Amino acid sequence: MIYVTGDTHGSYRHVRALAREHSLGPDDVIVCLGDTGFDYFGDERDDAVKVRASLAGVTFLCIRGNHDRNPAALSGYRLQPWHGGEAYVDEAYPRILFARDGSVFDLEGRPAIAIGGAYSVDKQHRLANGHLWFPDEQLTEAEKRHVEQALDRRRWRIDTVLSHTCPAAFVPQEALLPSIDQSTVDTSMEDWLQRIEQRLDYRRWYCGHFHIEKQVGRLRFLHKDIVPL
Repeated sequence: MIYVTGDTHGSYRHVRALAREHSLGPDDVIVCLGDTGFDYFGDERDDAVKVRASLAGVTFLCIRGNHDRNPAALSGYRLQPWHGGEAYVDEAYPRILFARDGSVFDLEGRPAIAIGGAYSVDKQHRLANGHLWFPDEQLTEAEKRHVEQALDRRRWRIDTVLSHTCPAAFVPQEALLPSIDQSTVDTSMEDWLQRIEQRLDYRRWYCGHFHIEKQVGRLRFLHKDIVPL
């Protein structure tokens, strides 16, 4: 089975509960739509999260969120083929994989493209208060081209999109933080995804980032819910 869930921020109790309830194992996959907590602090605290998550006994396929360090820049990760696409793997935790952005994975016969990255709306607060912020939290232009080229090869047809943030037209206004001046928010990722969405022939789209459970047409926002693909 393949399941999808939203931002976990290092909490995997609900995943472990699901795994126990359904007797899941290493052949079962949990797709995490970013902000996983696996590589946030850059020290032993990350290992503690990985150990707790690994107790679920499943395989994790992670989309990179704005609060995840980019695995491409981490020395402990290597890029390897996985289900038709490419994923970064830490050899110490072989069942925790981070999708390379633009990879198209065969998930139970359904092609699914991974698109990570987003802007941290609390960037200034984080910088002012000494909290962690990662300057490579959004996709570079080269990474965006890699996604577009992957879709070009598929003639812009895909079954499933797995992204961290969402296209601009779908941004849930009710989930925006009232303390944030929205005119200061960098929406370039959402604007780019909007152009992708308008051109793409897709069946369904899953995203996280906004900490909300909501269905809008073919797009579903996930936070703590875990749904079968």
